[in-house]
Amino acid sequence: MSETIGFIGLGLLGLPMATNLLNAGYSLHVYNRTASKADPLVAQGAQLASRPADTVTSGGIVASIVWDDAALESIVMSEGFLERLGPGGIHIAMSTVLPETSRKLAAIHAKDGCVYVEAPIFGRPEAAVAHQLWIPFAGPQQAKERVRPLLEAMGAQGIFDFGPEVGAATLVKLVGNFLIGSAVYSMREALSMAEKNGVDPKAVIDMLTQTLLNAPIYQSYGKRIAEAVTAGQTTVFQSKIPLKDTGLFEKTAQQVDSPTPIASLLHNLMNSDA
Repeated sequence: MSETIGFIGLGLLGLPMATNLLNAGYSLHVYNRTASKADPLVAQGAQLASRPADTVTSGGIVASIVWDDAALESIVMSEGFLERLGPGGIHIAMSTVLPETSRKLAAIHAKDGCVYVEAPIFGRPEAAVAHQLWIPFAGPQQAKERVRPLLEAMGAQGIFDFGPEVGAATLVKLVGNFLIGSAVYSMREALSMAEKNGVDPKAVIDMLTQTLLNAPIYQSYGKRIAEAVTAGQTTVFQSKIPLKDTGLFEKTAQQVDSPTPIASLLHNLMNSDA
């Protein structure tokens, strides 16, 4: 590949996604707040940037996957980032943030003639390695067509187009994460009850994920939860990301007066587990 891509954020998901790009033949300029996380990529030929703007080529493409709204905004508003991206440039924002944040940042990009495409990720790090990510995206059609090959190279097994209006794909991500969290806590409660009644949680989830709940989330999380319940462990999520994202779901729902009784309960449960 002749095009050089910028990549910002080398966490648990960002690192394997950037590695996939290198393996697909793309040249990379990478940035991460903790520079040492870029070492494996630099060893494979990536160029380490000292600031976000230095990952950008004029009229080129830069992808970012960072922790939250504030981190994403700090990148966009950092010195030289938008000016260097400029007319024809595309920023693929892959973080899970508020839809209103995406819309605000898309408008800011437009002032410099560049385009904001949102493409949040469904999938764990091992799914990125195995090229089994699911990605909803939204933004101008021409820009989406240009970045689709990159998303595929990053590890997408499926890409879903939610139209030209930025905010839609982020909303899908919040909805999906809420449903995942609900499923995970429901499985913990159900399998704990089974175990305390003398029924093997592993056998229960094995049957249910072959019949009533034959879906990837129940299959992957169910096995881990059954093993945790059998071992007497109570923690569901090791990361604080589900807690953050449930809060974003609640805030987004509140803005349109949509009731969130389950999300509120889920948020409390996650908070007590944190």
